[in-house]
Amino acid sequence: MMERIGLVDIGSNTIRLVIFEFDSKTGLNEILNIKTPARLSQYLTDDLTMNQDGIDVLTSTLHSFKAVADKFKVNELHPIATAAIRQSTNQHAIIEHIKNELNINIKIIPEQEEAFYGFYAITHTTDVENGVSIDIGGGSTEVTLFKDKAMIEAHSFPFGVVTLKRKFFENKDHNDKSAIKAMEKFLSKQFEQLPWLQDREIALVGIGGSARNVARIHQSEHSYPIGGVHNYTMSEEDIDEVYTIIKKSSRDALKDIDGLSRDRIDIIIPAVSVFKTLFKKINATHFTFSRKGLREGYVMKTIAERHPREFRKENIQKDALYHLANEYSIEESSAKQRVKLAQSLLTQLIELDKIQVTHKEQALFVEGAYLYYLGRFIDSDSSSPHTYYIIANSMIDGFSHEDRVKLAMLASFKNKSLLKFYNQETKWLRGKALDNIQFLGGIIKFVNALNISHTNPVERLELRHDSNGFTLYVHYIGEPIAESYQSLRQKKHIEKILKENLSIIFTKS
Repeated sequence: MMERIGLVDIGSNTIRLVIFEFDSKTGLNEILNIKTPARLSQYLTDDLTMNQDGIDVLTSTLHSFKAVADKFKVNELHPIATAAIRQSTNQHAIIEHIKNELNINIKIIPEQEEAFYGFYAITHTTDVENGVSIDIGGGSTEVTLFKDKAMIEAHSFPFGVVTLKRKFFENKDHNDKSAIKAMEKFLSKQFEQLPWLQDREIALVGIGGSARNVARIHQSEHSYPIGGVHNYTMSEEDIDEVYTIIKKSSRDALKDIDGLSRDRIDIIIPAVSVFKTLFKKINATHFTFSRKGLREGYVMKTIAERHPREFRKENIQKDALYHLANEYSIEESSAKQRVKLAQSLLTQLIELDKIQVTHKEQALFVEGAYLYYLGRFIDSDSSSPHTYYIIANSMIDGFSHEDRVKLAMLASFKNKSLLKFYNQETKWLRGKALDNIQFLGGIIKFVNALNISHTNPVERLELRHDSNGFTLYVHYIGEPIAESYQSLRQKKHIEKILKENLSIIFTKS
């Protein structure tokens, strides 16, 4: 059964409405994401009381978002509040006012819970086993330490990009050197308070809008060839590069930096400084970005409580591909038949020492066989290019960007020329790695020909070698007339691996 959940994330910097649609076959999908830069933390007085202007901004925003959620027929609306309202001394009066005015119940997320939801999203949508997560909002910064995808420590710092800007950059330029130096000294001391952050030598995982902007700026600078920032990885030098670009730019020039949101121009330096400082403290191996954070973690945990088989962190890739296949209406029986025949033929080619592949390549091969030509859902005449661009540019949980591109190449394989054309986009593969993708893709295309009628007539394959060369015995039931014709057309892909001619004999089981 399909469910629609509306989540209103009431942060210190922005208020955002995200509407999610969940179905057990196609998974969790975002169907609407809108925000307003409310900057609620600026309405907190010295004694941390939110003034009437701030309450009015909150009320009008929630009124508008509720109308949108009603139009989208959400089953339930979850307004959750973090630092700005959590820190307000008059939080109960705010919640009561919203309840009376709009009949909306705001839930305040405690600090530890906020950190948990970010951790939950990371460990259920990425392949990062060990890491330190960081989610810097407008008024607080949450960090967690996790090992083997289990949370070890969590902490919330009472500062965010808006409060750092107010503390260090009041009446100063966004790139004021003395302000930056004072802020980074402050951040270093803050992070030193937690012994478990020191010198971990693991991944630093950023979530939230500020981290997303850093990733997008870097991608834009390097004309990154595929879409999406989920699982995008950067080195310390890459972070320094983004930092330098922002620091050297005038305020007016910042508006022209691709990847930088206009409503983050005045707060991006504090954000990058936080990432830089923490990267050094934990001696991170790399910085990676998770597109899914607090909001996704909250919704995923809510759904998992009702559907215990969903969002299993040990099954991320398999579940993601299952949902993708259903989204593009891949016929399951044919997909399973393709996988069975592809695995059988590859195993025999390996045993004959005709191909050497890694475990990772074998895993991608199986997944590529399952998803083969999913782009026919859009247009059967252009199945290959549609398949490549869908997979290469989709946010597939659990996959690195390079593995996503390899999977796209396998699932879209048509011929060597088109494969080289796709590879020109990224230029990530060369030599044996590219050759193996060609050979493995060729196997998938060949076995697809052995079920071109989608009736599963082939029971098993037997590849033999004798003095006369190679013969493939195709044991079948039914009437494989189309398969007999198509396999002869596609056997050249197997002959390239064998480096010999291949005879094909269909034999009735």
